Amino acid sequence: MIFILLLIILTLFGIVYLLRSAVKKQQRKITIAEYAIIIGYLISLMISGVGLLFHSSQYNQAVDPVDGDCYIPFGGKHLVSLSFYFIAFNISAIAIWLKGRKIPPIPLVLMLIMLMIGNIISLFVLVQVSHHDTSTLDMYVGNEGTLFFIFTPICCLIMGIGLIRKIIVEERGYAMNRSYANSTLNKINNLLSSKLNYPAWALILLIPVFLLLTIILVLLGQDRDSMVKVFTETTTWAFSQKMHPPILDHQGHYLCTVAAKGDPALVKPLRLGTRHGNTIIVNRQLQVANAFEEILSDLSPALHRYVRYCYDKYGFNISLKINSSSASNVTYILMKPLEYIFLFFLYTFYVEPEKKIAKQYS
Repeated sequence: MIFILLLIILTLFGIVYLLRSAVKKQQRKITIAEYAIIIGYLISLMISGVGLLFHSSQYNQAVDPVDGDCYIPFGGKHLVSLSFYFIAFNISAIAIWLKGRKIPPIPLVLMLIMLMIGNIISLFVLVQVSHHDTSTLDMYVGNEGTLFFIFTPICCLIMGIGLIRKIIVEERGYAMNRSYANSTLNKINNLLSSKLNYPAWALILLIPVFLLLTIILVLLGQDRDSMVKVFTETTTWAFSQKMHPPILDHQGHYLCTVAAKGDPALVKPLRLGTRHGNTIIVNRQLQVANAFEEILSDLSPALHRYVRYCYDKYGFNISLKINSSSASNVTYILMKPLEYIFLFFLYTFYVEPEKKIAKQYS
């Protein structure tokens, strides 16, 4: 996940840098449509980056959906192959957008091939992320997650098709305006302008170049069918062929739990309760915190997962350091203002808030 996020960040900076170069050094005029596509693409990359924060686990990892964990649409080590084509597509798109047909013939044909391969991969990515089966994950409802990833392949398709069309139009105009004194050369030129132009050569060489790149990636440690496995060695997504392990148990309210172990005269334990088969001390503060979490889950599952993710990340480590009665007393006092805030929301959104509180950990 870190590798992909870094890749997206570097791509964003690269695109912004080249945009500045196009405007300042080459004095290139950018149309409103180009601005819209570029801004839309940058936003889509940022949205995908946010999505990867919540969808980062591989199919063989157990996750806790309450904490916001979910599965990535792309599989394991095969991400290297997907990332290679992603980088090659963006470099080719930026170069053709800046230079058009002014690129030398062989690099231009190779870049057109990268755009064509990128378009094909974008179609598969679009299908992959358009369906997310979360029925096996508690706390998730419906097709959550698709909106994080669906915009990037759509933008890539628009850019790829538009840039290939740009080269076709430029090449045809260039060839049609070019003439030779020799009639035979003119006939050959007309043939090339109508049929065997740069995009045509790119299409002819598409499979050979793809096979060559696959061989290179295999030598670098990828499987020969990595571009298939990157979609199939996943779980919960459209092309997924793997099943994930059972989900993890939810960890609970660490700070309120250790706070309840303080001086009984202060923390006022009510009874013993059960959480995931374990016996815990239950006081009103712990009940209120758990009841509030249920409110948050009902009102906004996405916000709840993010808050839960942050709390589990930091709250558990803090709770491990609270190992004395006096430390529990301090924690209880520090948590008191939050308890009153939680109570405010409970009394705002529930008709019978005390019943909601009393049933926690029963």
